Amino acid sequence: MENHHTSKPHSFYAVGLSYKKADAEIRGNFSLDAHAKNRLLEQAKLEGIESLIVTSTCNRTEIYGFAEHPFQLIKLICENSRGTVESFQKYGFVYKHKEAVSHLFRVGTGLDSQILGDFEIISQIKSSFFHAKSFGLVNAFQERLINAVIQASKKIKTDTEISSGATSVSFASVQYILNNVDDISNKNILLFGTGKIGRNTCENLVKHSKHDQITLINRTKDKAEKLAQKLDVVVKDYADLQLEIQKADVLVVATGAQNPTVDKTILNLKKPLLILDLSIPKNVNENVEDVNGVNLIHMDYLSQITDETLEKRKKHIPAAEAIIEEIKEEFLTWSKGRKFAPTIHALKEKLHSIKDGELHFQRKKLADFNEEQAEIISNRIIQKITNHFANHLKDEETMVDESIEWIEKVFNIGANTK
Repeated sequence: MENHHTSKPHSFYAVGLSYKKADAEIRGNFSLDAHAKNRLLEQAKLEGIESLIVTSTCNRTEIYGFAEHPFQLIKLICENSRGTVESFQKYGFVYKHKEAVSHLFRVGTGLDSQILGDFEIISQIKSSFFHAKSFGLVNAFQERLINAVIQASKKIKTDTEISSGATSVSFASVQYILNNVDDISNKNILLFGTGKIGRNTCENLVKHSKHDQITLINRTKDKAEKLAQKLDVVVKDYADLQLEIQKADVLVVATGAQNPTVDKTILNLKKPLLILDLSIPKNVNENVEDVNGVNLIHMDYLSQITDETLEKRKKHIPAAEAIIEEIKEEFLTWSKGRKFAPTIHALKEKLHSIKDGELHFQRKKLADFNEEQAEIISNRIIQKITNHFANHLKDEETMVDESIEWIEKVFNIGANTK
């Protein structure tokens, strides 16, 4: 899994942090918005990174790419977010080679999601892939890998029931509202922010409450109006946010802002208010809890809600893992073959060169030399020799890099494979 196109060996890494070790506040510090992702990719290009994909969601910020040392990738995250190297060392992870490949498969297939079987991540990885590709930052290895992960995700979704039932952060938030707010169909619900989680939450809320009880507000009003037309709900101007919060019984915040958009200074409440913050970084300042009647719930808490659907999903993990293993092994076999193929090709050329020299010598020395027969026999021997070397390099126990180096040194063919 080394990169043979550069003078120094580059390895494939997955670096980042996720909900597993980092809470919402820490994840918020490392969150990358669209501008930050662009800056990161531009910087990677300038620093000579060959191939790199970056993804930043509410649950994780991760880079999958090639580098001489993982710190090159960690530095890119830290320098384009509010995160620090010290914090990364405490909460982050670094995977290399096969472990990095395995991690990407688990992330892309929903097995590593905060809510098991949440397949929204694969569309985010696809988007990140095309984004990196537009910068010329995707090599053949990574393109093949992403396609293999997409293939595994599709197969798991169709062949198992790990994504059966409606379970996601947006669904969990609606579940929480239904279980904790009495007479929901007659309560006022305000949704602030119409990103993906906001849209999904709104769709789920419409199914369980009256349309005229739901109000949408977004900084960009036309986005809210498009969603409102689809779901038949009310839209208000961003300037009306404070007034609409006063009317609301439930406030769902799902904006993409890098800093809190709601705090206690804009709350002038006349009745209790349930606030659900579905944003990373957090978009609701915790000081709202200083206001009487406010109950603040963050998405990390919602993600811990387990129900029968999640328990049923867990039974399908072995089947999903078997699918991953099959497709991952196909990819690793391709990757390994791609790595040593130039060496085998150069070895075959070297052996043919030796053969040609020997046949030329025998042709001059022997009057009755059967050149056609000698050609057939020697070609068969060369094929058998190269097959032995190829099978050795394919073997799981083989240290491929060391073996390639040894073959190139013995047959003096290193220059032909670079």
